[in-house]
Amino acid sequence: MHSRAGLLEALAPLRAAGRKVALANGIFDILHVGHLRYLAAARGEADILVVGVNGDGSARALKGEGRPLNPASERAEMVAGFACVDFVTVFEEESAVELIRALRPDVHCKGTDYTVESVPERREVEESGGRVAIVGDPKDHSTRDVIRRLRTARTPGAP
Repeated sequence: MHSRAGLLEALAPLRAAGRKVALANGIFDILHVGHLRYLAAARGEADILVVGVNGDGSARALKGEGRPLNPASERAEMVAGFACVDFVTVFEEESAVELIRALRPDVHCKGTDYTVESVPERREVEESGGRVAIVGDPKDHSTRDVIRRLRTARTPGAP
């Protein structure tokens, strides 16, 4: 996991060599196949994939009390374990706008629950010379659904 400054430092020589950078972001509280498909597709948009993981405060603000279930450091470590991910950073803001302004990605990737027009960070991406890409499979998987299934699952033989 990299700090924002450390990430920019690590990317500088790669960019100087002409490598293109994609940015994907999310909370990634309980990893599921939708996350993997989203990140793998994002990696296909550029030479390097950077993933921004929402910090605990921003995850709670976005998802409500009781979330996240896992701390940001662990969520970031899990995301970093995917072969398609090159760099991970945690950001504390509720949106990725400040991360985009600092990183200036060539491509900002969002999941299929968005359209290019509905991506909240679209203006900042385009102002910095980047483009928005909608990637991943249909939004058939969610952490919310995993949590609901876990809460309603019954042990065989239990009353």
